[in-house]
Amino acid sequence: MEHAHEPATSGFRKIIHIDMDAFFASVEQRDDPALRGRPVAVGGSSARGVVAAASYEARRFGVRSAMPSTRAARLCPELVFVPPRFEVYRAVSRQIHAIFRDYTPLIEPLSLDEAYLDVTADQRGLGSATRIAELIRQRIRAETGLTASAGVSYNKFLAKLASDQNKPDGLCVIRPGDGADFVGGLPVARFHGVGPRGAERMAALGVETGAQLRSVSLEILRAHFGAQADYLYRAARAIDLRTVEPDRPRKSVGGERTFASDIGSGPALREALANIVEIVWARVEKAGVRGRTVTLKLRSADFQTLTRARSVPGAVAGADEFAAIGRDLLDALLPLRQPVPLMGMTLSALEGAQGPEPAEAPAQGQGTLPF
Repeated sequence: MEHAHEPATSGFRKIIHIDMDAFFASVEQRDDPALRGRPVAVGGSSARGVVAAASYEARRFGVRSAMPSTRAARLCPELVFVPPRFEVYRAVSRQIHAIFRDYTPLIEPLSLDEAYLDVTADQRGLGSATRIAELIRQRIRAETGLTASAGVSYNKFLAKLASDQNKPDGLCVIRPGDGADFVGGLPVARFHGVGPRGAERMAALGVETGAQLRSVSLEILRAHFGAQADYLYRAARAIDLRTVEPDRPRKSVGGERTFASDIGSGPALREALANIVEIVWARVEKAGVRGRTVTLKLRSADFQTLTRARSVPGAVAGADEFAAIGRDLLDALLPLRQPVPLMGMTLSALEGAQGPEPAEAPAQGQGTLPF
């Protein structure tokens, strides 16, 4: 990694994206030496269980978060399943965020293990955004025994891409002037929000890289991708004007599953719902939130979306109540008029999703901290 201090680049923010490496699984390996070096999945091992997190040893076999546990066990017969300990993960997350606050008040948490930091002001006079990222990573390792990857750049989109570039335990810096070239060389599947399905649709247009996406007009993108088109147009050009928002409230936590083939029978839909409940509730715990409204979504083959929601007086008590409300919503829709290729669930009307106390963000032209 290049560390030479460049001249100040006024007019650009200095954003760091910190992402803990295989956070849940790494905490389990840290606390149980017998798990170190072994493929570990955090989650239930039952027929309806879902992987909440996988160690890097497990990922080498293709095990991924949100994967049904039965499939994960087939991919990796030596996989060790460990039940999640969310209270421990939240405690470690508080340690990590205390480290962040030593360098900036402008922290936008995305989950227990991931956050954006705006260090434009350089409140400790450390001289460069890269140096700040290095110190944060060193302190996380020293104080928690865990590793984190960091991306440093001039906007949030690039910083997040950069943090994933050299995982695990890596650092990547994308300097002003280099963003468009960096994005141009990436597969579009790396863009947040695109995913495998979106990448397939782009491939049908002859688009597989950021550079190829940049050659597609906004009009064509709108014709094929609707509301997502403007984001894709900007992303291909490494443009992101969003600021780090310390008091950003999370509006909902959810997840969905696209089936290999359309399903319409009650038993098959209820089994799919159970898997989605596991996935979404793990995300709820990871986000450290509670909510009052449960929404079920079904999408038909002709892209018509059917939703049903129910709110409870207090926060949904746990995964069991979340699942029970989801089953009630589904049962009220059965029998379906036609099989569906997609189902999703969302928890909203959240509480406990706030970041630190709000602080004034630096203006776009204030930056004087070198990368």
